[in-house]
Amino acid sequence: MSPKSIINVGIISLLLIAAACVSTVSPFWQTSGSQEVDVKYNELTPAEERVIIQKGTEMPGSGKYDDFEEVGTYICKRCDAALYFSTDKFDAGCGWPSFDDEIDGAITRTMDADGIRTEITCTNCGAHLGHVFEGERFTEANTRHCVNSISLNFVPAATQVATETAYFAGGCFWGTEHLLESLEGVTSVQSGYMGGHEDDPTYEEICTGTTGHAETVEVIYDPSKTDFETVAKYFFEIHDPTQSNRQGPDIGSQYRSAVFYVDEGQKETTEKLIEILKEKGYNVVTEVESAEAFWPAEDYHQDYYVSTGKQPYCHFYTKRF
Repeated sequence: MSPKSIINVGIISLLLIAAACVSTVSPFWQTSGSQEVDVKYNELTPAEERVIIQKGTEMPGSGKYDDFEEVGTYICKRCDAALYFSTDKFDAGCGWPSFDDEIDGAITRTMDADGIRTEITCTNCGAHLGHVFEGERFTEANTRHCVNSISLNFVPAATQVATETAYFAGGCFWGTEHLLESLEGVTSVQSGYMGGHEDDPTYEEICTGTTGHAETVEVIYDPSKTDFETVAKYFFEIHDPTQSNRQGPDIGSQYRSAVFYVDEGQKETTEKLIEILKEKGYNVVTEVESAEAFWPAEDYHQDYYVSTGKQPYCHFYTKRF
């Protein structure tokens, strides 16, 4: 098995790092109901804040990961989100860690105010990482993520554990992603498309309603911290499962409610939860379908509410269980 295959068995185990960190709690969002959800970020030193929050730059050659070749995963120092695999790291001779690829959905690109360089930040928490450059021909990917070591932590491959995956569709994926990624035990959420009959659809194509896709989120969670039933219950409480082919003001089959199960256990759990809701008087229309190909959405859809500072307009917490 190749190093990259070993790494991809699971993204990361955060427990080893979290045990050594003191966390502070920052308000992330508050529902219109009675439940408030917070996101915990790791405490930063003044030097780390200068780079990660104030968008500074460490001195070249001074970072611990510049000349570093261990196999594993690089994660965000502020929120522990997985950012880069070591198999995508290369020596650019610039004095900072360099990567020619990122973990899908992990990095957000934003043009600097000078209109010249492109800043890269952690999609999950907005932490400043560095800048990305293209056209330098260091590798076949022709891309260089120039990252400050101080913005990163590293998890060796030997400490990584398998994660589990779930897929949910419940209206506009902006809101579904935003709320699910705040749930304890969820390590990452990515917006995309599932349930259609065309490969690699674009947002414009699925909006026509002709491809059959639903706006779907891929949820990666740590089974040592949570389970599918807990995540699925929360999914049924942050959207209205009684609305058919719509969610709030968004209308169309792409906004349908669905759980795409990856195994029989997820299917049985979903059907059990739906029966409980029906017994409570909810006319649930959520579809239960086998998971198919998941197509990640365009970059500007990822972590939309974090990058824009807006709040969900059709997703709110309502206790149903």
